[in-house]
Amino acid sequence: MRNLITDVPGIRIGHAEDMRLGSGVTAVIFDAPAVGSIDLRGGGPGTRETALLDPAQTVSGVDAITLSGGSAFGLDAASGVQAWLKEQNRGFVVRTARVPIVPAAILFDLLNAGDKNWGRFPPYRELGYAAAASAAHDFALGSVGAGMGATTVNCKGGIGSASERMPDGCIVGALAAVNAAGSVIVGDGPWFWAAPFEVNGEFGARGLPQNFSLQALEPVIKGSMRESTTLVVVATDVRLTKAQAKRLAVMAQSGLSRAIYPVHSPLDGDVLFAASTGRRPLSDEPGSLAKLGAVAANVVARAIARGVFTAKALPLPGAVPSWQDKFAQL
Repeated sequence: MRNLITDVPGIRIGHAEDMRLGSGVTAVIFDAPAVGSIDLRGGGPGTRETALLDPAQTVSGVDAITLSGGSAFGLDAASGVQAWLKEQNRGFVVRTARVPIVPAAILFDLLNAGDKNWGRFPPYRELGYAAAASAAHDFALGSVGAGMGATTVNCKGGIGSASERMPDGCIVGALAAVNAAGSVIVGDGPWFWAAPFEVNGEFGARGLPQNFSLQALEPVIKGSMRESTTLVVVATDVRLTKAQAKRLAVMAQSGLSRAIYPVHSPLDGDVLFAASTGRRPLSDEPGSLAKLGAVAANVVARAIARGVFTAKALPLPGAVPSWQDKFAQL
């Protein structure tokens, strides 16, 4: 177990980013079409091809999921991932044609000190292609891919991931691009809201503050409308229907509430994708899907904390400091 979403068999992750741009793309590539669904709760989302994830829609599997910076410009990244998949002869079969299915979501990082004067064409399509081409089982966390330009209200954001093997052998993993309007740390830090769910000191083993003050519950947020968003992919090797994947996505969204405060605000476009690679059957035990969703929410909270814990500040004027900059020496 790597403590990464790629502990779920059948998944690879690729990143591509541009430091001067201060932005990037992360591609989640499935070795075979995965059953997918979505739960969207933020007030300012940006998505592509998510309507087909509804359980009532015809297409049953997705070939990849794309997470990107760049706000609406970043939706081009999915075209790059789609182009790479087409070269691999992947996609939904329609007679002699194949159409790669690539749902996508974006976060806002246009005001993070990077140079966004890219000219006529945004760079996200090419970044998407590069991210897909680099997909592997081992991948970096922190200020990479879609997390390159991510921030929270008081710390640099980034890419986080975590996983857990359940007692019956089923595996749940999560990938998060953390760009929240709210805070991932309690008060002035260094404690993470997700501390009760931490495993093996994966984000510093700081626990919660000994003298918890109600002052820590005073909401602190950044920016204005549509300047934030946390994007999450939850995956499992349990065989699910689209309706069951939808329920998994709904339950896993609770993980954002365990790791970010406040969350799901009008300022965020929070989106959570759920995917099943279908390698093992769902247990017949009553409540098995509920247990899977509960664990998924915990894993999501851990992935979000790891994204902030591992992030590094961009070497750009006015860049937001990282958790490491502020608290590593305390």
